[in-house]
Amino acid sequence: MEFDINKFDSYREDNRREVKKAKGGLPTSLWETYSSFANCYGGVIILGVAENEDGSWYATGLQNGAKIKKEFWDTINNKNKVSHNLLTERDVELFEVDNGSVIMVIRVPKANRDQKPIYINGNMFDGSFRRNWEGDYHCTRDEVLGMLRDEPPISMDAKILEDWSISDLNKESVQAYRNLHRSWRPGHVWEMLGDEEYLKNIGAAAESKTDGKMHPTAAGMLMFGNEYDIVREFPYYFLDYREVLDPTIRWTDRLQSSSGDWSGNIFDFFFRVNNKLVKDVKIPFVLEGAMRVDDTPVHKSIREALANCLVNTDFYLPRGVVIKKDAETIVFENPGSIRTGKTQMLRGGISDPRNASIFKMLNLIGIGERAGSGVPDIFATWEQQGWSEPKVEEQYGPDRTVLTLSFLKKVAMESGDGDRKVAIENDDNPVVKGKTAQQKNMLLDYMKLGVEYKTSELSQILGVKASRCRKILTLLVEDGEINAVGENRYRVYIRKK
Repeated sequence: MEFDINKFDSYREDNRREVKKAKGGLPTSLWETYSSFANCYGGVIILGVAENEDGSWYATGLQNGAKIKKEFWDTINNKNKVSHNLLTERDVELFEVDNGSVIMVIRVPKANRDQKPIYINGNMFDGSFRRNWEGDYHCTRDEVLGMLRDEPPISMDAKILEDWSISDLNKESVQAYRNLHRSWRPGHVWEMLGDEEYLKNIGAAAESKTDGKMHPTAAGMLMFGNEYDIVREFPYYFLDYREVLDPTIRWTDRLQSSSGDWSGNIFDFFFRVNNKLVKDVKIPFVLEGAMRVDDTPVHKSIREALANCLVNTDFYLPRGVVIKKDAETIVFENPGSIRTGKTQMLRGGISDPRNASIFKMLNLIGIGERAGSGVPDIFATWEQQGWSEPKVEEQYGPDRTVLTLSFLKKVAMESGDGDRKVAIENDDNPVVKGKTAQQKNMLLDYMKLGVEYKTSELSQILGVKASRCRKILTLLVEDGEINAVGENRYRVYIRKK
């Protein structure tokens, strides 16, 4: 993250910037912030600076900048203090500000997944930190284990599950998959193989070195197993589709992996949910010559988004996969951070799925992109349709990735800095009004009387950004439904009736 000394007066602390007085030398909390930035998005630490009550900064200065800089380099290269030094010389600079005070700026990059977790004091589980809007927090054991699972070049779903046999897989799911593969790739060399050899070739089974027998892989169990077996290996496994097309009804449709009336595996979930996602969505049809094409770029983008969600899920983390559809949006949520990083994901060109074997199996039946172009293609399709740009959020504590696809048309308006146009949502649009009413009701259903709630928690309930959540909360305050207590980042909301 860049830091421009000329913009010093305009900066504020957030989840990417942290100031510290450092009057007595390097503060102990510096290393917690280094760990938290490295394990999240990266960020900038500024020493010799303090906050005013309004959040603005003022320079307190360093007594001996050169000495502190040397002490910093000595400490960050000490493996007993910091697990990994991510910085180069250009990442640490001394500046003189207007009042003559010297400050030190430390630019911390986001660590690569094979470097995480970045921890301090030689203790991976007690010394790993993450960042939220309120500062640095200790990583939970699950978060540390999640980073470790992402570290090896072999994906987690290649694990052989020796407590199960091939016969434990759902035969109907396996047969349905084989039929799809046969339709997509007629005459394929694996077509005549028996189930055991076929499952081995697609990555759903492997031979154990312990007993020499064939067992399902984690990918095979997730794709073709029964939910009651899957949760024995993945206790947090949960797939949930929620549809709310009428704001007066809590759910107009719902599908859960734990319902017991279907297999509950990924393969069956994918096709059941994909059909529900494109149903009732007003997708402009495409012609090839005089013939209508039913599988449009929008259909393909929605299918790609669903596949991307599932193949990048860390099934060992809590809260499960949640797909939410309403009249104007589809939201895809999955446990796990973005392995390539959000910037690279949006740029495309690199494919690094968390569950490579599941990705391979979907690809064999024509689902998923090999070149890492899936997300950029989704953005391009939405741009062609004139819809609001998709939103990608990476959340921590626990790790979670959220992709929101909106079917609202962009409204072009002139901004104050020339002819640049920005997209806004028209609050006079009846669809937007209906959505707002629905979100207000969702928060009121969730909030208990007298309990304090932070915006960060409530925005996750709605599946929206904090800015949108604050707007809904403001409306509820104006309606007299809730109270707002405190200022800025310390503000909480309490339901009062």
